[in-house]
Amino acid sequence: MQAPRAKKVRKELTIHGDTRIDNYFWLNQREDQEVIDYLEAENAYTKEILKPTEELQGQLFEEIVGRIKKDDSSVPYKKDGYWYYTRYITEGEYAIHCRKKESLENEEEILLNVNEMAKGHNYYSIGGINISPDNKYLIYGEDTVSRRIYTLKMKSMETDELLEFEIKGTTGGATWASDSETIFYTVKDDQTLRSYKIMSYNIITKEEKVRFVEEDETFNCAVFKSKSKKYIKISSGASITSEYQYLLADNPNDDFKVFQKRIRGSEYSISHFEDKWNVLTNWGAQNFRLMRTSEDKTERENWTEVIAHREETLLEGVETFKNFMVIEERTNGQNHMRIINQLTSEEHYMKFESETFDCWSGTNPEFDTDVLRYGYTSMTTPSSAFDYNMETREKTLLKQQIILGGYDESIYDSKRMWATARDGKKVPMSVVYKKVHNESVVFVSEESDLVNGKIESTTRPLLLYAYGSYGHSLDPYFSSVRLSLLDRGFIYVIAHIRGGEDLGRPWYDDGKLLNKKHTFSDYIDCAEHLISIGQTTKEQLYAMGGSAGGLLMGAVINDRPDLWNGVIAAVPFVDVVTTMLDDTIPLTTGEYDEWGNPNEEEYYHYIKSYSPYDQVEAKEYPNMLITTGLHDSQVQYWEPAKWLAKLREMKTDENILIMDCNMKTGHGGASGRFESLRETAKEFAFLFMLEGIKE
Repeated sequence: MQAPRAKKVRKELTIHGDTRIDNYFWLNQREDQEVIDYLEAENAYTKEILKPTEELQGQLFEEIVGRIKKDDSSVPYKKDGYWYYTRYITEGEYAIHCRKKESLENEEEILLNVNEMAKGHNYYSIGGINISPDNKYLIYGEDTVSRRIYTLKMKSMETDELLEFEIKGTTGGATWASDSETIFYTVKDDQTLRSYKIMSYNIITKEEKVRFVEEDETFNCAVFKSKSKKYIKISSGASITSEYQYLLADNPNDDFKVFQKRIRGSEYSISHFEDKWNVLTNWGAQNFRLMRTSEDKTERENWTEVIAHREETLLEGVETFKNFMVIEERTNGQNHMRIINQLTSEEHYMKFESETFDCWSGTNPEFDTDVLRYGYTSMTTPSSAFDYNMETREKTLLKQQIILGGYDESIYDSKRMWATARDGKKVPMSVVYKKVHNESVVFVSEESDLVNGKIESTTRPLLLYAYGSYGHSLDPYFSSVRLSLLDRGFIYVIAHIRGGEDLGRPWYDDGKLLNKKHTFSDYIDCAEHLISIGQTTKEQLYAMGGSAGGLLMGAVINDRPDLWNGVIAAVPFVDVVTTMLDDTIPLTTGEYDEWGNPNEEEYYHYIKSYSPYDQVEAKEYPNMLITTGLHDSQVQYWEPAKWLAKLREMKTDENILIMDCNMKTGHGGASGRFESLRETAKEFAFLFMLEGIKE
């Protein structure tokens, strides 16, 4: 079967005296039958290329699904006298949301059975679920297209019936005022999908009001209630600037008050307790500090410092209780949880045994408690939920993810490694692998640990994963899905490259805007380090990233196509210049602080110099699998489609180049808990085909 060839229609795009030729611009017409036919042809070609792996795909799917406990349930948490939890039935693709009053021994009340609600839909997703303070109404969001545009719906808790209530074009959640009549919600722009307007609606009087419109097109807004339940808060934010407004939840018709007006480059977030506000801010503190102020004096000249800025530690979050504060911090690439007794000022760090791990504050809706619900995982330890008594420091394991068929943690190992980037920066990597003959592989982080320049081990296939944008940190986590790689000899590595916030805010700032190329060079330097120490070879090295991580894939194959035997680029953001010049596309205006605004000439030329689509050349490229979704609202399907077409036109090799376009879904793929794993099985089968693994 011949690979499809997209037709070429010359389009000139000129700005700053520079003209780019885009022969595949026409592919951005989602409703054009010729576009649909081309995408279907690419899918048919992909199916043909991967046909030898179909049996393996099926085997992998059954293997991955076979590890999942089908009738599982979450750990219940208590809120306002009810225990809330979700559970799954054996054949159910979706969650059933439930609660029990006062005691877990009492009768179950089903709030939403998403399995029933999803019937007849190719895609189905529930937004935020929120119950009115008087327990009479439940409101939730529904998305049946996968564009992340939700319709608000409401049901009666007394009759269990769906009410005649529908508000379209929202972000998916709603917040109740104390009167159990007024809801606040956020509206999206029809075209750009920007969250730009806050509305209120009285379910009794049917009165609808505009409460706030965010006029700055680089900002998004949201509305929610404080943990203390005293205030309704509106947040407005761009990448590096934030602003909050607030009003008393008891007085929903009052005007919102600005907490601290926006100042370019100044970020802050607020949490209320007793008669005070905690303020987490980067004001005079690149890695953030914690401030505090009274309820009625919220401007920043009234803020007093509680936790000072530290150059080596990023302050990531604060969870406030009546007597305790939980501070989430990150130092030297590892996150930590710091407990502070607000009555005595005593403090301590929670202790964990693993060399590299992930811990986080869980669902903690209750304010007057000494017990913290938290989560923990490592690359070899399944995700676990604990209760931690902040007074006695006693941990109670509530649940650990169950791996059906058995899981022996002792036969796997994980490490933290460091690669030296070309500018001397040390880049952390999290590594997990299956031991060979029950012996750990020798991993090294310093040159002095090498034996004759290399480690004493046999090279193995290695999948190097990274993201590297928006300050998103990729913490080391357990994946039962990943076992299908490890059990077939693969080493899995997460590269914590610049552009993420793994080593604090400076690590993020050094991988964005006019420093963006550090993201790509860090990834390449990590790969070369793994090869140089003999851990893998170019013939066994594989790269993977999604969304902005797909941009990473596109950039590194343009720069070093020889390094990889295979690449998986999932929903890749690859046509950066064109997208960032089109402010009608979702997300564009809000991204200027991340990539730069190419309407400014300096940013235009810099972005163009790494934009994967613009930098495709006539040369050999590695084997590639590209994925996308027709209804993707984050990265429009035409970006990977155009990139594929140009690569196929320009590349000089005979390596595999295929694209899997899901014609029914968007950025996150299939919505069901099992169906999405078919896509994972296909990706793994692609890697195994290249590696020569047949079962």
